[in-house]
Amino acid sequence: MNDQQQWMSLLGLANRARKVISGEELVVKEVRQKRAKLVLLSQDASNNTMKKVTDKCKFYQVPIITVNNRYQLGQAIGKEARVVVAINDAGFATKLKTLLD
Repeated sequence: MNDQQQWMSLLGLANRARKVISGEELVVKEVRQKRAKLVLLSQDASNNTMKKVTDKCKFYQVPIITVNNRYQLGQAIGKEARVVVAINDAGFATKLKTLLD
């Protein structure tokens, strides 16, 4: 299993454990409330969304990682295209960071 499949299946597992929040407004809310441990943002997000999410993450010191595209991110959590997701569990966040770096 390559790194691509590993992080996607780990994200799917985190989603089934109800530790993943998707959608721009919900992710920003989680970051503000300091519950988000890691944010995954697709490279094909709009400039406005990218700026909003990255600024919030920098201000609240939440790590942010960009992934290839929105379809990959959505497929990993078993939904349609998703531009941004937040992980609320420290263990999942740490493992995802090691796989994606």
